[in-house]
Amino acid sequence: MRRHDLSRRHFLTGAATLGATLGAVGVRGAGAQAPGAPQKGGQVIVGLSQEPQNFNPVMPTIEAQRGVHMAIYDDLWRIDPKGAFVPNLAAAIPTQANGGVSKDGTSFTVKLRPGVQWHDGQPFTARDVVFTWKTIMNPKVTAFSTVGFDQIADMWTGDDATLKFKLKQPYAPILDILADMFVVPEHVLARSADINKDEFNTRRPVGTGPFKFVEWVSGDHVTLEAHRAYHGPGPYLDRLIFKYVPDLTVLFTQLKTGEVDATGIQGIPVDLYPEARTLSTINLYVDPSTSYETIAPNHLLPMFKDRRMRQALYLGLDKKPIVEKIYLGLAPEAESYVPPQSWAYNPKIKGHHRYDPERAKRLLDEIGWKVGPDGIRVKDGARLSFENACTAGNKQREQIQQLLQQQWRQIGVEMKINNKPAAVLFGDFYRMSKFETIVIGMGMGSDPEHSFRLHSKYIPAKGGLGRNSIAYENPEVDRLLDAGVRDLDREKRKTAYFRLQEVLADEVPYLPIYHFVNIRGTRKGLEGFRPNSNMQEYPWNTNEWWIRKA
Repeated sequence: MRRHDLSRRHFLTGAATLGATLGAVGVRGAGAQAPGAPQKGGQVIVGLSQEPQNFNPVMPTIEAQRGVHMAIYDDLWRIDPKGAFVPNLAAAIPTQANGGVSKDGTSFTVKLRPGVQWHDGQPFTARDVVFTWKTIMNPKVTAFSTVGFDQIADMWTGDDATLKFKLKQPYAPILDILADMFVVPEHVLARSADINKDEFNTRRPVGTGPFKFVEWVSGDHVTLEAHRAYHGPGPYLDRLIFKYVPDLTVLFTQLKTGEVDATGIQGIPVDLYPEARTLSTINLYVDPSTSYETIAPNHLLPMFKDRRMRQALYLGLDKKPIVEKIYLGLAPEAESYVPPQSWAYNPKIKGHHRYDPERAKRLLDEIGWKVGPDGIRVKDGARLSFENACTAGNKQREQIQQLLQQQWRQIGVEMKINNKPAAVLFGDFYRMSKFETIVIGMGMGSDPEHSFRLHSKYIPAKGGLGRNSIAYENPEVDRLLDAGVRDLDREKRKTAYFRLQEVLADEVPYLPIYHFVNIRGTRKGLEGFRPNSNMQEYPWNTNEWWIRKA
């Protein structure tokens, strides 16, 4: 197949061929790694319920795009399923023991892997890493986030294979931050008149990763092909295709029929989990996530600025039917953004939230919202009514919305549903705080540093380059977030994060519901797949994926 020549007919024919090949394989066992050397050839189709819109990893992003970024680009290192750093563009992880980190924890030297090539054949050097960091920090560039990157005082090259940088002060999560910095090419983007609008972002991305960009057919699929000069193991596949399937039930059906070979970030809907367990044609993976499902209110709106309003809504929210009926009891209830398996989780907050609609009513009475003739509360002539949005077609979230409507109406609150396609929802509507409330999944990552979601200086609607799109501001929370990253000693960091969770449990800037459990499926015969909740999206090791032929 020629570059830039994948018609829809070829695409679907290839999907059916691979599906038939994988479906014929009789290997059983969920997630077991098959013995034998990887076999080369073929293509894999990953189904995504949210369509990627931008292929420049520096720009504002949604999580579904990160899987595509991980295939096209490299970072200095990645985080494996056990939470260990794995060298990628770096030859080794810098430590104090190997001389890569100074005694005070502020100066770093990174030796880079030799012989790495960009997809256009140009050599990769330390200058590309410096350029990427400077681009993220460039005020003229609308970067996805400057959180953590702004802790670097300066970055420079020792030589083409040596990167150096200096922190303003100790910053414990810096290696985690750099694990999410996908390096872009200086020789391409340095000459761009405006990186924000460059065709690199949507039509001509160039990386050093295991797969090269071929095309994006809007509303349908993204095609990548193997980068045969890749510096690491593989890639073993010829092509990797990300197919847009907005309806999760349809996506699951296509996994069953072989039109899709792996489920994307949303995975398999929990209501289909019982059926998925019975299928002999797929491998099923169920693993804890570092993300949680939450109701996010917009703190720019006067009604949500009052903590008592947020507390009342949370008291009027019964999580049990959501967790037990919608999520089949698989997911633990959440009261914090920190998951129970994290070293930073504060066990004292467990059980802090309780369903108490009578207390919720009393709080609303206290702040002047009185029940009107139709049962909805009124204050100063305004009804206690707001919109709630989620990704259209996400069945579980739509079921959550229906339950919330019923529960909150019982305390005199009207919630109207206004769902949107993912591309709209996670564009400026969410990022620039144009919503009223939203049902959304929030990821913590491998480190409890959460400034980009909670610190007042990272509010996009107020000029901050972060993801505090609820526009939450609290001086004590800011102080605790700052304290949590300054000490390299984990036990001292725990003190800050334990206290932070206690403050958040009382403040409820978000209304946490449950911690996600990832349910994902791959067609039998797709080998090398390894779930990884420590990276934003699971196609973190597509270079290792291969097809076991019948």
